[in-house]
Amino acid sequence: MSVIAVLGAGKIGEALLSGLLHGGRSADELLFTERYPARAEELTRLYGVHGVTVADAAKRADVLVVAVKPQDIEPVLDELAPLLGPESLVVSLCAGLPTSLYERRLAAGVPVVRVMPNTPMLVGEAMSAISAGSHATSQHLALVREMLECVGKVVEVPESQQDAVTALSGSGPAYFFYLVEAMIDAGILLGLPRELAGQLIIQSAVGAGKMLAESGEHPVLLREAVTSPAGTTINAIRELEKHGVRAALLAAIEAARDRSQELGKAHDEA
Repeated sequence: MSVIAVLGAGKIGEALLSGLLHGGRSADELLFTERYPARAEELTRLYGVHGVTVADAAKRADVLVVAVKPQDIEPVLDELAPLLGPESLVVSLCAGLPTSLYERRLAAGVPVVRVMPNTPMLVGEAMSAISAGSHATSQHLALVREMLECVGKVVEVPESQQDAVTALSGSGPAYFFYLVEAMIDAGILLGLPRELAGQLIIQSAVGAGKMLAESGEHPVLLREAVTSPAGTTINAIRELEKHGVRAALLAAIEAARDRSQELGKAHDEA
């Protein structure tokens, strides 16, 4: 088994560690880095995995999962550059950062796989998209897929589509949370207690998601099944269309795509 080091044990990093353990990995096969000692101690206590320095992780691990914020990537690359060779695999979970950045900054031939996960990884329901860099092989992709299937579903996409994936599924949970928040507020406006409104909408969201996942039906057909002639739902849909909700979603996701591209371009000269 390969030794895997997660560089940056924030929420996503911790979720991956937990998922790998539940997927059958031994704590002895896992390492993590964390800048705050108290946080490192907490993770070791919870999972039995040892915190190390970035340099130690580079020396001991076969796979290095980079899970830091995009703006924090430079010092990490500075530390990794003299320590990694083609025998290591770098897996980037950093939004917007292309594999070419790593390949430019690290030693020649280091394989890199770019991943865009999302926060449902915290409950084992992530949607992760993976893309191979120029030195990554099908074996590298298979290893990354195996790792990520411990915390959800995985698809392979060309790297040229990763900014769109980031905008759609990487940021996607936030759009659903935003909509649920607005619907709870609507329930309160209509006179329902907040707790009851939350229960009604959250279970409706869970049920609707399950129908989408398991029915195989197009969302239009599922929506039409709820939309009776001259009924309550069609009146609500009319108001959503009148207020441009569909157009606003399209514009929002385009804006997220543009920001993902900007994050990558910010390191073009690095």
